[in-house]
Parts: sequence; structure tokens; C-alpha cells
Amino acid sequence: MLEVVSPYTGEIIRKIETQSQADLQTMLAQAHALHRDRSRWMDVQTRMDILSNASQLLQTRSADFAELIAREGAKPLQDARVEARRAAEGLQMCADHIRADVGRTIALGISPLTQGHHARTFKEPIGVVAAISAFNHPLNLIVHQVGPAIAAGCPVIIKPAQDTPLSALALVDLLKEAGLPDGWCQTLIADNDVAESLVTDSRLGFFSFIGSARVGWQLRAQLAPGVRCALEHGGCAPLIACQDADLKKLVPAVLKGGFYHAGQVCVSVQRVYVPTAMLDEFVAELVTGVKGLTVGDPMDADTEVGPLIRPGEVDRVENWVNEAVQEGAALACGGSRINDRVYAPTVLVNPGTQSKVSQAEIFGPVVCVYSFDQVEDAIEQANDLPVAFQAAVFSQDINRAHEIAAALNGSAIMINEHTAFRDDIMPFAGLRHSGLGVGGIPYTIDDMQIDKMIVTKTT
Repeated sequence: MLEVVSPYTGEIIRKIETQSQADLQTMLAQAHALHRDRSRWMDVQTRMDILSNASQLLQTRSADFAELIAREGAKPLQDARVEARRAAEGLQMCADHIRADVGRTIALGISPLTQGHHARTFKEPIGVVAAISAFNHPLNLIVHQVGPAIAAGCPVIIKPAQDTPLSALALVDLLKEAGLPDGWCQTLIADNDVAESLVTDSRLGFFSFIGSARVGWQLRAQLAPGVRCALEHGGCAPLIACQDADLKKLVPAVLKGGFYHAGQVCVSVQRVYVPTAMLDEFVAELVTGVKGLTVGDPMDADTEVGPLIRPGEVDRVENWVNEAVQEGAALACGGSRINDRVYAPTVLVNPGTQSKVSQAEIFGPVVCVYSFDQVEDAIEQANDLPVAFQAAVFSQDINRAHEIAAALNGSAIMINEHTAFRDDIMPFAGLRHSGLGVGGIPYTIDDMQIDKMIVTKTT
């Protein structure tokens, strides 16, 4: 039995029956049978209708889903409402993508060998999709895995994070209400051993993972031959501010990008590099902004920073901050727990480059500020980690900003915007230790399909 607990109060929200190895085998058998029997495949129009219906249903129930997100995941209600709206838009995006992407004609006849031939590609589902998701966006991350699988025509088995399974269960129910036939989307609520059996099964066609790098790379190494995968991990997102950066835009961006969902975002602003000449002014304004954040109950509409997902995460963040201070970092604000579930938004100034807060993803409400004299030094420090995901540059000189952006490691560099900015149609790709493959709804749909070519001899 799994107990879903409120991260803010510790109260049990709901108890859910967990599933066994035998249950998993039944799920896999059903999903595999659906994929093998082409007569049961859903055509494009059917998939589009289901996804559009689900999008409309989710729009009408977005307030209920937002409350569920806030209750189980402790994302502040104002941000949970945005997540629910994005999820509805994401489902419609899945439908729209497959409307336009149906294959292409290959130009033949250029060489004598191909004259008298016609070739065309068609989209086909890659097979059964296994998806393991994370807690920090308990609805929208599921949409990014399940929505593309349905759009691609793949049966999918989704394992949500054990901390936040309720949004996933509610979404699957909504998809069935929207017309999705039995067996096409199944939810696995199980321990890690059962989840590992899912991932390593030879009947899979694709594995989608969102979570820690340690677990993701470990599972990838155990995939059966031929199973494709996409891994989305995290990073230590850097932001470089130039001397001419507009503080009225920079400070609010760091506040939102660094403390949104208490920093529990894989592209959260973590490392901010500012010129030495503007360090004191920037830190003073940032601290003023941090002290003005409303911290507390995620169900309160005014709350901007809620709790961490588990008390153990508060312990970890506290230890990392204390260690950084002991190693020479200046504590500008915060630096302590408010209670066993909430850690105060914290700003550290010039922590050591070898401190954990400088080397590893904090995944908590902590922003580190570093001074530099030459921007080349800031770029070198920003790039000097085995992770690379999203980064940012702030400058009023757009040409200079583009030069710095080109020099930064990462798959997406924001100019005059925080590192956590994202639209669901954009590519979302962790590089090096940060992941494998490209996320974003259109890209995931493409990953879950194959281009099947039929060549016809016409003469």
C-alpha cells in the first residue's frame, strides 16, 4: 500500500494499492498484444479526437487538477494553475502535430537505377512505451510522456513518482473518458524492483525517463537490445549578467527562475555570475526581493515558495548550505529551515568552486552568486561541469549577449530571460550528464514513431 502524503502538512492524502510483478506482466502482455495486432491500431483521426477531447476536458477541470498538483506535490497554487493550463495545451499540441506530420514522398528517378520507382514514407508506432516520471510537475510531465505516446499510436505504461501519483491517475481516467480504449494507457504504482522489470523487458519499443542522472543512466544500461530511449535529468543552470544588465529585469528573473517551486526544477537558476563592480548592488536588491517572497502553504493563492517534497530534502539542502558557509561562502539571506518541511529561500555569495552547491544540482531554494572581473572567466566557470542544459545571459547589448550565448555550453540559451523559461513546443535537451535525446512534445512524438518506407516499381 502506497501512502500519498502532503509535503506541507505530512497528512495522508490517499492510500493506493501497489502492483506486483504479476500485475506488471499482465500490463505488458496487454500492451504488447495491442501493438502486435495492427487491426486494433487507432488511426490518426481517432487519436486526434481523443487528445482534443482530453484537452477540452482538462481545460474545464483545470482548477481541480491545479488543487491536486498543489496538494500532492506542494507546488504553489498559482504555479499549479499554470501547469494545469499547460497540460491541456500540451494535449492539443499532440493532436495538432500528428494532423500535419503524416509522411513524405521521396524523390526518385535522379539516377538510372531508381527510374520507374516511387517511394513514400509513413509514420508507424515504435512499440510499447515505458515511461518513468518525476514529482516536480506531476501532471505536465505525464502529459509530455503519455500524450506523445497516444499521438504516435503506442500503448504506454506510465510509472509516476511515488510522491505524486494522483495527478497521473486522474489524467489516465480523463483520457479514458475522452475515448481512449482499454489497455492503451496503463498506470504502474509499484516499487523500484517492479519498475526495473518494466524497463528491462524486451517487449518495449521505447523508454522515456525523467528523473535523476544516477537512476536514468543506470536504467539505460539495462535496456533490451533495440529499445530506444530518451533521458531527461538535471543541471546547475548558469546565468551570466553583464555590466550593462538592467537590474529591474534581472532581479525579478532570478527570483522567479531560482525560487519557482522552491528550486525543484531541473533548469532552475542556480549559479549567477555578475561583474565585481555590481556585486553588492545586485545582491542587495536580490536579497530584498527574496525577503519579500511569500513562503508557506502551497494551497494559499499568495504563496510563492512552498515546501520541499520530503523532509529528507530539507536536511540535505541544509547540510549543503552549512558546508558551503564553512568553506567560505557569504550567507546573504536565508540559510536555515523554517520547519522540517520548508527551507528558507537562500542566497550564497561566492561559494567555493568545489563546494557541493557549485558542483551539483541543489534542487532546493538556493541561488549562488559569483563575482567576476572578466566575462571569459565567468563563461569558463559556467562551462566547467559535466552537466549542460539551459543557461542565460543578461545584457542590453544584444550582439554581445549573442556572443556569450554562443560560448556557453547548453542546448538552449536564454537572453534577458531566466533559465527555467520554456514553452512545450520548444526542444528540451539535457547534454552530457544532463540527459539523452530531445524532449518537447513534437520531438517526443517523432521519437516514438518510425518512418516506414514503401517503394513501388511503377514501370
